[in-house]
Amino acid sequence: MQLIWLRSDLRQHDNTALTAAAERGPTVAVYLLSPEQWQEHDDAPCKVDFWLRNLRELSKTLGELNIPLLIRSAPRWDQAPAVLLELCRDLQVEAVHVNEEYGVHESRRDAAVARALQAEGIAFHSYLDQLLFKPGSVLTKTGTYFQVFSQFRKVCYERLHRSMPALIKTPSAQAPLNIASDPIPESIEGFPTPGQALRNLWPAGEAEAQRRLDTFADVQIDYYKSERDFPAKPGTSQLSAYLAAGVISPRQCLHAALQSNQGEFESGKVGAVTWINELLWREFYKHILVGYPRVSRHRAFRPETEALAWRDAPQELAAWQEARTGLPIIDAAMRQLLQTGWMHNRLRMVVAMFLTKNLLIDWREGERFFMRHLIDGDLAANNGGWQWSASTGTDAAPYFRIFNPVSQSEKFDSEGLFIKHWLPELAGLNKKEVHNPASAGGLFGVADYPPPIVNLSTSRERALTAFKNLPSRASVGEGHE
Repeated sequence: MQLIWLRSDLRQHDNTALTAAAERGPTVAVYLLSPEQWQEHDDAPCKVDFWLRNLRELSKTLGELNIPLLIRSAPRWDQAPAVLLELCRDLQVEAVHVNEEYGVHESRRDAAVARALQAEGIAFHSYLDQLLFKPGSVLTKTGTYFQVFSQFRKVCYERLHRSMPALIKTPSAQAPLNIASDPIPESIEGFPTPGQALRNLWPAGEAEAQRRLDTFADVQIDYYKSERDFPAKPGTSQLSAYLAAGVISPRQCLHAALQSNQGEFESGKVGAVTWINELLWREFYKHILVGYPRVSRHRAFRPETEALAWRDAPQELAAWQEARTGLPIIDAAMRQLLQTGWMHNRLRMVVAMFLTKNLLIDWREGERFFMRHLIDGDLAANNGGWQWSASTGTDAAPYFRIFNPVSQSEKFDSEGLFIKHWLPELAGLNKKEVHNPASAGGLFGVADYPPPIVNLSTSRERALTAFKNLPSRASVGEGHE
């Protein structure tokens, strides 16, 4: 008997470990519920609900292959070895198959499981699946992990020219086993079920993920470069939640983009090239997680920035979290996050820079809040994005580059359509006033809309001073873990 242990790979098609297990003999799948670990990792209730809904869909499609899906409980990952070992003994499993996961806790968990199984003569096989390239295989000439995206991308392109990662064949149906699938719980204690409106935005299952990918590749990818920065337009693929849960694979995304672009990934349609770059950013941040494990431990990628004098400003942090900063683009973006479990990528940068620069509040506060609300929450991408915005990370925005939320708003939501959608109380303002109601003179208190909690120009100066006063990198040293 073969066992596939599913994690962030909730799909039947193009699933490396699933196909490898099925090729070796009769296969059973298992998924571990680990609520204590999820809480420790700040996983959002809407994300946990999305996983459960996808597991229900996957149980049906695996059922068509006669592969039962079992559910076991390991509240914390350090319980995984014992739980899996007991299951392997019960089913007389010869080998366990997994798709690699990255991050300090994930690596430790998998190593512990492998040791426990191997001590009992059970094989443990792990496969590259959620990335195009194995971490450690895309390195600088001196053999270190890249810290600059453009250099990383160049090597990825060279590798893709030589060999394109192939899609994995879907297993055929196996002979029925005398093992029933377990019911998937409707909810998990500690993770309240989101409202139906949010669930409707994110239907579960591979068919939906594939539909989104096909629609995007057929229709929208041509406009991706020109429209992806405008939050009122449907300019993005809306696939991030499906990628984070592994309901669709980066290989499937890459193949769809190439198909729409006559096999080109550096030339041809700028929309397709730009989107492939986004897939490579996702790749880059996961490689960073492996190459520089300190970012898994809530540490700044640039050690010298640990000395930043972040402000302790609980009231301002709460105003940011609750969408009442008095800056419409910030508040509209935060309402989008709170109500949909997702935020437009351009706005993720704008609200992150506002928190870390204008409010000078530690990026870790923002990173944690995002993870607790994002349906597509992913440690590598979320940490990478926050550290980029805070100028503490790889390839980061230079510290003196501070987005002005009002000018970002005027540039990317010029008619105020996005703002008025999420802040209907500002519907009466014209397209100039809507970006900064405070500048409209006597309009303070427009339908109870608050004045700005911070002066943008003085807060910008405060941030510049804080960054200028950091000790130089040379004196801190580039210590890697």
